[in-house]
Amino acid sequence: MKKQFALLLLIMSCITIAEAQVLTNKSQFTHQDTLRGSITPERAWWELTYYHLDIKVAPDGKFISGSNTISYQVLEPYQTMQIDLQEPMRITKVLQDGQELEVRHDGNAHFINLEKEQVTGANDSIQVFYEGHPREAKNAPWDGGISWEKDKNGNHFIASSCQGLGASVWWPNKDHMYQEANGMTISVNVPSGLMNVSNGRLESVEALEDDTTTYTWKVENPINNYGVNINIGDYVNFSETYKGEKGDLDMNYYVLSYNLEKAKKQFTDAPRMMEAFEHWFGPYPFYEDSFKLVEVPYLGMEHQSSVTYGNQYANGYLGRDLSGTGWGMKFDFIIVHEAGHEWFANNITNKDIADMWIHESFTAYSENLFLDYYYGKEASAAYVIGTRRSIGNRTPIIGTYNVNSEGSGDMYYKGANMLHTIRQLVNDDEKWRQILRGLNKEFYHQTVTTEQIESYISDQSGMDLSKVFDQYLRTVKIPVLEVRPDESGISYRWNNVVEGFEMPIEIEVNGKNQRIIPTTEFQNLDLDGKEADIAVDEDYYVEFEVMKS
Repeated sequence: MKKQFALLLLIMSCITIAEAQVLTNKSQFTHQDTLRGSITPERAWWELTYYHLDIKVAPDGKFISGSNTISYQVLEPYQTMQIDLQEPMRITKVLQDGQELEVRHDGNAHFINLEKEQVTGANDSIQVFYEGHPREAKNAPWDGGISWEKDKNGNHFIASSCQGLGASVWWPNKDHMYQEANGMTISVNVPSGLMNVSNGRLESVEALEDDTTTYTWKVENPINNYGVNINIGDYVNFSETYKGEKGDLDMNYYVLSYNLEKAKKQFTDAPRMMEAFEHWFGPYPFYEDSFKLVEVPYLGMEHQSSVTYGNQYANGYLGRDLSGTGWGMKFDFIIVHEAGHEWFANNITNKDIADMWIHESFTAYSENLFLDYYYGKEASAAYVIGTRRSIGNRTPIIGTYNVNSEGSGDMYYKGANMLHTIRQLVNDDEKWRQILRGLNKEFYHQTVTTEQIESYISDQSGMDLSKVFDQYLRTVKIPVLEVRPDESGISYRWNNVVEGFEMPIEIEVNGKNQRIIPTTEFQNLDLDGKEADIAVDEDYYVEFEVMKS
């Protein structure tokens, strides 16, 4: 797409509309931030291997109790283990081999003194018992916790959401992104008449004499803590089988009983999403655990293999188009966006939440790739360019490391536009697709750093993109292409950029396309003294300024 400019006219930069950002970037950090966000000595010595979360949810009292059995392997001898659980939840006791252990509490971090000698290479477990009234979600999923709601029939309608806030808001765990359990069992006891839906596949349903029922779900794949969820309600289920790249994939849908017919119509976007994203990103990463959409009382979240949905059975984002182009009304935003996280967040997961752009930039970008697959490049480009109006450019996309600090909310659409720009630099759509698929293959079921993602894209593209990443991820500055007339034609350069920035860009001069490589020094383009009309390719997320001679 081209945006036309007359050379001798000053061009006003476009006005961006910044939506209220739901993510904050703190400038001062506490002892608790460090305990939560760093790999402390009490975390470093052991590798998490498995969880068995076994809990009872009492809706009337908004109370959760139970235990989490945490299996681990000893990496090096140490006798103190850090487990996280946020107030007002409390640990009641910890057992290892039937012996109760001493626990020292430091805010939301709890330090367990192990009596048994920890020998390198040994596999062991502890069982952490806990209970309490977990933090109630104030504005889920952004300000999360547990949502204790009722459906229109008066039935309890309950769900967890805890990205950023942390899974330890409702269950005890090793609450840092750098390690994931290799698998998990989730047993949830609820009043009979309600159903709990969690991650993975339903393994058993046990009706008990006290008029409660325990639903046990089993996760076969690695899973990050915030991706674990409970969803409790008057659910009905329907399903289909998707013929995917790795064979048959069970796609299950759990919705409130009175929304069944609406869901059967609206959820047709789910197999369409799967087809588009397997094309762009490779096979769905969790065939063993199936794919689920689960209705919840908030907007939605990317819980692994248990994607939650609350978009009111409407296309767009709660019925509106975030891009302002009309293309956003061609799909259900929550189905496409939150399911896109199965590849970027659940398959490829950031080690430190400061790198959360890896989750959100690629997934926001997935929205326009869905459009690309079904409606073509022009539609997808128009959509992602339209989302620029939501970019604030007040703080950098990358947050502060080791203190559980998310970066700017611009990680969504500024990040998406950065990736759209890189697609133009690669200038080969099939190569770009293979890079996206390659990321999901190279880092399959892994936690990663920004540097790993940057290096992979640079290596596979054959281009040094380090300055491009520095510019868009680590500053709030948007590159400005400055052009000025001179005696023989025009001169051009990049301004408002990091040192060493040399990004190619497509321009059109008097109807002729040209690819130039500006630097921070003026370069000349000879036009034999002719006045020029300039068009800058709008697919690049840059600004354009014509200077007086």
